[in-house]
Amino acid sequence: MAEDQASLEGVRMSAHDPRFAALMQRAPIAMAFVAAQRFVEVSESFNHLFGHVDDHDLKGAETRAVFVSDPSHNTWLERLGTSFKAGQVVDDEFELVRRDGSRFWGRIQASPVDWAGVDGEALWIVQDVTAARAARLAPTWTAKHDPVTELSNRREFERRLSDHVGSRRSEPVSVLWIDLDNFGEIVSGMGTETADHFLYGLGQLLQAKVRASDTVARIEKDRFAVLLPDCDQHYAEIVAEKIRSAVHGFRLRWGLHRARTKASVGVVLLHPTLETPDAVLAAASLACGEAKASGGDCVRIFVVQQAAEATSS
Repeated sequence: MAEDQASLEGVRMSAHDPRFAALMQRAPIAMAFVAAQRFVEVSESFNHLFGHVDDHDLKGAETRAVFVSDPSHNTWLERLGTSFKAGQVVDDEFELVRRDGSRFWGRIQASPVDWAGVDGEALWIVQDVTAARAARLAPTWTAKHDPVTELSNRREFERRLSDHVGSRRSEPVSVLWIDLDNFGEIVSGMGTETADHFLYGLGQLLQAKVRASDTVARIEKDRFAVLLPDCDQHYAEIVAEKIRSAVHGFRLRWGLHRARTKASVGVVLLHPTLETPDAVLAAASLACGEAKASGGDCVRIFVVQQAAEATSS
């Protein structure tokens, strides 16, 4: 009890910092500091997410208040204990309840404030993923998306690419092939769960570097592809370099785990000689292979004329 009280006092003292108070009031993130199964500090967005306003603050309430049942809350506590002791962040979805009794599915990410004292206070970040969860459970979504990254899968990417292959429309279309340079080391060193979180974060990064009209897909394992409609080779090379640089700077911090990687990127501009989606992807993969052969962490362009000369010889 004394240790729990000390944890609570430590969090209360931090609340006197005006920068901390401003962060909790204005940050558009639903976050809370938790100790001894109570919310000791909550952001304004956290209160709003659970239907609480100024006169009904969740600060001081038991964490059980936002779970739909005792068994659900107990399952969450067990998940926290097991993960924290293993040095892992918790990232899971639970059905939660608002003040008015309405329910929603929340994605809860939780980690200790201090990994040297995992039984002390923790930081929770909560997102309403009700709509996203419903979409993921729909058969049509499952058929078109990769379950780990939530990007398009290879089948859906090839379907979209086929709309452009052989098209008589005049606008240029480009494709990128992205291959992580040392992903196997992440898997062997940190396990598949951490690797999956790395892939998810990387997928979000890739989407942030392209237009809304572009398609990012996980093709297989640690390989991704990007479809760039109305994009010539020059601009595609710029996008590819932007992606390469972003991956180079990407860091995964997941519990006590730290991971980083680099990427080789191949670029291909659709051409009449590339008559099928498979041919386009093979060309992009070939350019990516040249990037890997050059040491990785670089971009290479597929040149139709050179490929034809190589084939004829």
